[in-house]
Amino acid sequence: MQSHSQGAGRLTTHVLDTALGKPAQDLRIDLYRVDGEALHLLKSTRTNDDGRCDAPLLAGDDMKSGIYELRFHAGDYLGRSSEGPMFLDLIPIRFGLGDEGAHYHVPLLLSRYSYSTYRGS
Repeated sequence: MQSHSQGAGRLTTHVLDTALGKPAQDLRIDLYRVDGEALHLLKSTRTNDDGRCDAPLLAGDDMKSGIYELRFHAGDYLGRSSEGPMFLDLIPIRFGLGDEGAHYHVPLLLSRYSYSTYRGS
């Protein structure tokens, strides 16, 4: 992987509702740093009208190599029903950051019964 200048890295995400074909607005996202079995909450935010966060989840000196977990609160976004528990409720995505100067983009493509992610740009 190509090395980048220190402090230029950032972590971003966005959420697309693939069933509706539009950004997922006002979806809560929590970012944790993973330390062995322990999770340390770094940030809680919500998506804007474009399904993105208003600022990077990590940037500059906060961008440290390691293991992280994004938790997407899909059940709250998708809406509860009286039919019992949600099929998808809390979606955790655990990933590693190796290059503190790189841009890591971790999007979520979401519908009521499925999701996918990838390393975006």
